[in-house]
Amino acid sequence: MDALNFIYKRRSIRKFTDAPVEDALIEQLLRAAMAAPSAMNLKPWRFVVIRDPQRLERLRKALPFARMNAPTAISVCGDVRSLRRMVSENFWQQDCSAATENLLLAASALGLGAVWCGVTPIARLQKAVSAVLELPEGVLPLNLVFIGYPAEEKPARTQYDPALVFLDTYGNPWKPDNL
Repeated sequence: MDALNFIYKRRSIRKFTDAPVEDALIEQLLRAAMAAPSAMNLKPWRFVVIRDPQRLERLRKALPFARMNAPTAISVCGDVRSLRRMVSENFWQQDCSAATENLLLAASALGLGAVWCGVTPIARLQKAVSAVLELPEGVLPLNLVFIGYPAEEKPARTQYDPALVFLDTYGNPWKPDNL
């Protein structure tokens, strides 16, 4: 269980100090994000690091659940222009979601707080974020991750519920031997 504590420790942090996040830490987050799996290794992810206070404020106003006062945000975007195969263009959201989860886990491991605010698939949110970040056509914002030093602490936890797990067929309860 201790080996997985870094996963259980990851929580959505919505209160941040004013301390800026160092470039070296942002780079570590981005390296972790880009260690994610990618369908056919196409790596459609693109990342926009946002630190400008006015741009952050515009994003907060554009997204209904993005009122966090973090000093930094990263928008994880998918560049569908780079996807040449019809099948692969349908996987950009999964690839970028895997990158986002790696980023969130890395933030927690580095003592930072972070919260994932969804953008896609809501067209009006995509349009608003794209405008604020001046994204080119074909680069779609999946989310906005607010990052900073946490001003709140939450206990590690899992939300494991064996009632939501089935064996071989849906509805056949999973009954582990050790429970």
